[in-house]
This record gives sequence, structure tokens and C-alpha cells, in this order.
Amino acid sequence: SYFGDKSSCVENGSALNLTSSSVRGLNSACVGKTPLSSSRSVCRSHTPLMGLSVTSSSAVSAHSVASVIVAVIEGRGLARGEVGMASIDLKNPEVILSQFADNTTYAKVITKLKILTPLEIVMSNTACDAGNTTKLFSLITEHFKNVTFTTVQRKYFNETKGLEYIEQLCASEFSTVFMEVQSKYYCLAAAAALLKYVEFIQNSVYAPKSLKVRFQGSEKTAMIDSSSAQNLELVINNRDSRNGHTLFGVLNYTKTPGGSRRLRSNILEPLVDTETINMRLDCVQELLQDEELFFGLQAVISKFLDTEQLLSVLVQIPKQDTIKAAESKITNLIYLKHTLELVEPLKAALRSCNTPLLKAYYNSLEDTRFGIILEKITTVINDDTRYTKGCLSMRTQKCYAVKPNINEFLDIARRTYTEIVDDIAGMITQLAEKYNLPMKTSFSSARGFFIQMNVDCSTLPNGQLPSEFTKVTKIKNTYSFTSADLIKMNERCQESLREIYHMTYLIVCKLLNEIYEHIHCLYKLSDIVSMLDMLLSFAHACTLSDYVRPEFTDTLAIKQGWHPILEKIAMEKPVSNNTYLTEGNNFVIITGPNMSGKSTYLKQIALCQIMAQIGSYVPAEYCSFRIAEQIFTRIGMDDDIETNASTFMKEMKEITYIIQNANDKSLIIIDELGRGTSAEEGIGICYAASEYLLNLKAFTFFATHFLELCHIDALYPNVENYHFEVQHVRSNAGNREKIAYTYTLSKGYSEEKNYGLKAAEVSSLPSSIILDAKGITNHVAKQILHRQKSTPDMMKQRAVYHLAMRLVQTARNSRLDPDSLRIYLKGLKKKYEASCPAPGQNDEQQ
Repeated sequence: SYFGDKSSCVENGSALNLTSSSVRGLNSACVGKTPLSSSRSVCRSHTPLMGLSVTSSSAVSAHSVASVIVAVIEGRGLARGEVGMASIDLKNPEVILSQFADNTTYAKVITKLKILTPLEIVMSNTACDAGNTTKLFSLITEHFKNVTFTTVQRKYFNETKGLEYIEQLCASEFSTVFMEVQSKYYCLAAAAALLKYVEFIQNSVYAPKSLKVRFQGSEKTAMIDSSSAQNLELVINNRDSRNGHTLFGVLNYTKTPGGSRRLRSNILEPLVDTETINMRLDCVQELLQDEELFFGLQAVISKFLDTEQLLSVLVQIPKQDTIKAAESKITNLIYLKHTLELVEPLKAALRSCNTPLLKAYYNSLEDTRFGIILEKITTVINDDTRYTKGCLSMRTQKCYAVKPNINEFLDIARRTYTEIVDDIAGMITQLAEKYNLPMKTSFSSARGFFIQMNVDCSTLPNGQLPSEFTKVTKIKNTYSFTSADLIKMNERCQESLREIYHMTYLIVCKLLNEIYEHIHCLYKLSDIVSMLDMLLSFAHACTLSDYVRPEFTDTLAIKQGWHPILEKIAMEKPVSNNTYLTEGNNFVIITGPNMSGKSTYLKQIALCQIMAQIGSYVPAEYCSFRIAEQIFTRIGMDDDIETNASTFMKEMKEITYIIQNANDKSLIIIDELGRGTSAEEGIGICYAASEYLLNLKAFTFFATHFLELCHIDALYPNVENYHFEVQHVRSNAGNREKIAYTYTLSKGYSEEKNYGLKAAEVSSLPSSIILDAKGITNHVAKQILHRQKSTPDMMKQRAVYHLAMRLVQTARNSRLDPDSLRIYLKGLKKKYEASCPAPGQNDEQQ
């Protein structure tokens, strides 16, 4: 249920040669070899993680700063196309390995990288040798133009070294990964280069047996290519990247950064295992039915900090002892204490749960290591030391974290610090009395202690502060300033702090060495917290709208479903529509005029499918889904209306990618293919693409303006035609006819055949020309209709096919009792007889 000593483990990093650059300067960067010690000057600067603080940030902005480093390597010669990847998030001590065979489009590589949103990509220098740049290298640099790119010598992509790294660094609880990766040479090679590089830029090494390492196979999740993710606005709004009108924005009510990250990754890579999805749905259902459980869990979860980032800092050992490193370790030990103190409240909230997954999480929290670590911490750290907001308050917590009488010199240093702080407060009080001004003591991490007061400048002598005050800033009526004496006292205070931090750090390091062997239970806790946070978020979203629990069958059936993002934008429920596909009716053609709702409906289906496969409820009255292993979308944009070469080439690339990668378990959505070329060519391309996809059992939705395509149902009985209805309303002004959009889907193809003629009628075009155009159009339409008319044999074959598929569906999925089943089968028989042409009927009667 889960996905869930300062000696370096590697050689000296100074031997590593690399080239690093922004992609814009890539050509020059790939020629020379720059020694590692000087290369960072041309690369984006990295802040060592040991200096980062773990704060509870807004879940929405959790992904505003990229922090993932990825190493990519491709096989050579006959192994070209076999790709190994290794990634680590600098805020999360988890190494993710993957290896797979990709085709010449490298769609899997690009998709995985898009999901990771890397800060930096590391590749072998042989991938960009002058005049011999690999296709993979070129594609990655093309798709990730704003990502820092670094090349290292190929010798550092060493699979033997990679396996050694994993054996040394992987926590024992995740050691089963050895069996998965020991023959995956390319991902091991990527791991070797990645870990050596990260330890260099972080200026620290990972503690032995401290990392979570897992192999991520592509078969466990559905694949959504980056173009489809963009079309559907899964995590980023196409008009404004800061806008929350995305599927992520609809579902994101998470309280922790870890929960937000998990939600994002699940949306981009939905599950394909029905059992796992139903376990999640069971949890959401229980949370919705048990308010006490919902609010109790939410109250506890909201108090957790970024557990993954906390872990990342704790398992790193700095190569040099600095005051910054000392302060960071002390801070994170306080965060660790705060986190562990939440385990018991979390257990209490889960105690009465009933679903298997929640029970499993409760049992996991029974792990005795949580108590062992907390007990060891409380023998050294004060009971009332805790995480607080505010830099001065947190500084005080760090100063007095260690209990008294453990280190006599530390106690003396803290008394000295207290005296200095009291002296500062006393001095500012005296200054306030001396000048008769309302001064107060303030503090900031940048300035230290300073003086602040709220006063109208007119009350000051000559509108000026006394001359002994310096570094004066004024915002409205608030003055901030200091004095020479206060600056000196701040320096004494900092010196005292350095002594306190140094001595506290030595005690904390000794304590951490004692608890390192138990710390891996925090990986389990991090997984539990992020998953519970996401499930609570799903339940929260359900309370704001009438979502229903999805079922999983071999049918895609949505009763009165609606678009979840549109509902968020409009603040009311949009028009709902039905959807029904089976293996026997797996290809739907949708027609209707512009702006009738085709694109919105198509996106709605894909979004509902994704919501179901991540374990969320779905916006509908009822819904059943077939698991989709891939979700492909080709959505027409507004600028597709213009015919130009670039639009047409984009269309061709997208449809080629779909055809090359689709299989029987795909969900395919194609909107307005062939708009970038002539009508004749557009119809031909649509027809050919449709015939290819009709050979698959994939569920396909094909929206088009080419009504000629609708007649393909005469040849393929698994094709269904639907259209969006419009109404014609005559306006009072000028007695002109207008189109009113109903956004309602109906069976059959669109009656709006002469949309262009209707537009001409309301223009100033002479009536004689319009009449001629109508006559020619009717004549051409009759000729086409005559050629496409179904014969009695074709109609009978279609009826037989539909009857057979209905019987197969009934055999697989029916839950009817015998009497109800008999009535249903009689109805099928009547429907079949009505669909078959009577003997002797001629074509005209048909």
C-alpha cells in the first residue's frame, strides 16, 4: 500500500568534468570540457538543501520552484531507443529509477520529464559531440528550453557504480528494489551519474542506508502525453499559468506540500489497477459518510510540515561544519520532534476507521520506532520546544532546545545571550524615555534587533529623527531604524548565538547518530500523510458539488456528466450530457456548428476518466469506466480555423503520435482534424485516420465539421453518430434568424448542413446569389446521398452486429434477476427486428 560518519560513499568530486549551461547557449557549451570546480559560474546557482528551512507552505504554490535533478542515458548501437532515467528531488530523499524502450519520437522520455518538471537535466557529453548530436539530446533541449542542462563524461554513467551506490545508500526497507534493477543497466548507469553529481552540488553526502529507492515501471500508470496534459489543462491553465482553473485546481484542497505533490503526480499519471483505485474510493466514501473522521483527520493533517523535505535534510551529512549547517540541523530536529508528536493524534483520528487502506495506515502508525525516536529526542530536547511561526520565536526555540545541565558551557552561553537580549530591550526603553517617543523592540532575520515606532512625522522635531539613529526607513507612519550601540549589541548577540548553535549542534549530531537506524519509519509516515491529505482533498471536493462514485467495467457510461473545470469557472453546474461506449460501439463521431459545445464535451470525458482513475468521485449522476492505459487528445484551438502550413504540420504530428502509440485500451479524443488544409484533403485524412483507429478496440471520440465522415457508419457498425443541437430563433429586429446553442448532445449527425449558407443569408449578399448557391448545394448533396445510401444487406449486418454486442455485454455485466433479464432480452429482440429490413422492401422504401 506504499509508494509506500562523514566519509563520502564516492570518490572525490573534484575529478568530475562537466559542461553546464542554459539551453540557449548549448552549442558553445558542448564543445569544451570545464572542470567541475569552476563550472558552476555558468550554471544556475544551487542552494545547498542543508540551508533550507522546512515550512508549511501553501499547497497551491508547492510546485512553483523546480527542485528535481534528472540523469538520462540512452543505449548505443543496437540498444538505441533503450533509455535509463534516474531522478531525485532535492526536497525529498527518494531516488526514482526507470528504464524502458522508446520509439523514435521519444514520447515516453519527454512525457516523464514533463511530469518531473526538472530543475536540471544531466546527460553524457557523448550525446552532444560536435556534428554527432543524438536525436534524444536534440528533442530534450527543444522541449526544455528553460531548464539547466549539464553534460558529464560518459564514464560516470557506470552501472556497476550505480548498483554500489544503491547497495550503500538504499534503506533496508526498500532493498527489494535490488531484484528489480540489478539487470536494468541503463537506469543503474543514470543513478551513478546522478548521485555523484548531486553530492557534489549539495556539498554533502547521503548517510548510509538512508535513501528511499524505487523502480517505477510505466505499466503501473496510464500514460498521458504532455500535449494532451496541456490540451486538457490538467495542472496548468493555458491562458494564465497562475490561474487555478485546472483539474488540479478543482481537486486541490490539500493542506500539506506533500499532499499537493502527490495529487499533481497522480493527475499526470493515473492508476490502471482497479483494485488500488477502489481501495482509494472506499476511503473517500468513508470520509464522506463519517464527518467526525473527516474533520478529525483534516485537523491533524493540516499541522504537518513538509515531511519529505525534512527527511531530505536529515539524511544528508554536510562535508563542512558551518554555522548555517549547525542552525539547519537544530531547526530540523525541532521539526522532527513536532512531526513525531503528531503520530499519536493521527492514530487517534484513524482508530475508528473501517476501510482496508485506512486500517493499514493505522497499523503502520503502530510502528514502535516512532516512539523510540521521540523518546530519545525528549531525553535531550526540552518538552516545550516546538515549531513556531515567526523568526524570533523560532530562534528562541533553537537557543533553548537542549535541556539544561547537559552541557555546562552551553548553559553559560545561553545566560549570556539572555542578558544581551535583556540589555537590548532595556536600552531601547531608555531611548524611548530620553526622546519621549513610542519606540518598541522589533526583530527580523535580516536586520536582527532594531527599533520601530508608529508616529506622525509632524510630531518629530523638524520632522526628523534624532541624529544618533541610522538606517532609517519609513513606510507610511511606521519608522524603522537602529543606532551604533544597537548594531554593536546585535554583533555580540550573533557571537553568542554562534557559540550556542555550535555547542547545540554537537549534542544534536550525537542524538541524530543514535536515531539514524530508526529514521526510515519517516518514509512510511510521509507516504501516509500525503495520501491521507489527497484523499481528504477528494472528499472535500465532493462536498462542494454533486459528484458520484465511479464503477469500473468494460463500458464507458456517464449519465448526465458535466465539465468540472467549467463548473469552477461558472460557479454553477454546466449543461450535462450522457456518454455511452462499449466494445461494440467504440467509435463516436460528433458534429455540430462552431461553439455548440463539442470541444468542451470532449475534454469533459477525458477529465472524468482521469478523475475516476486517480480515485476521485466524478461530476455525473452515474458513471462507469473502462480503465484507459493511454489517454490521447488532439483538441482544435481557435487559431486552427486559419489554414496555414504550421497548423497542418502540428495536426499531422499529433495524429501520427496517436496512431503510433494507441492500443486497444486507449481513450482517444480527436477534435477538428484536417482543418489546416483543403476540404477534400481534410475529409480524406479524417476518413483514413478513422479507418485505422476503427481496427482497434480503443474508445474513440471524433469531432468534425466534415459531415461526409458521418456516413462511415454504413460500413462500420461500431460507429455511432451524435450531434449538438441548436435552435433557430427569429429576432424581432429585422426579422433575422439567430442560432441559440442548447449544448445538448443528441443521437444522429448534425442537421446544420448549410451553416455557411445561413451565415450568407444574414449578410448583405444579393438574394439571387444565395438562391443559386442553395440550388447547387442541394443538387450536390443528393448525388452524395445516393452514393452513400445503405443497402438492406448492410442494414441487416449492422443490426446483427449490434444484437451480438448487446448480448456479450449482458453476459459480462448483467446483475438482473431472471424475470427482468427475460424482459430485457425480449426488448433486444424487438429492437433487432425493427432494425432489420423486411423481406422484399426495395431501396426507396428503406
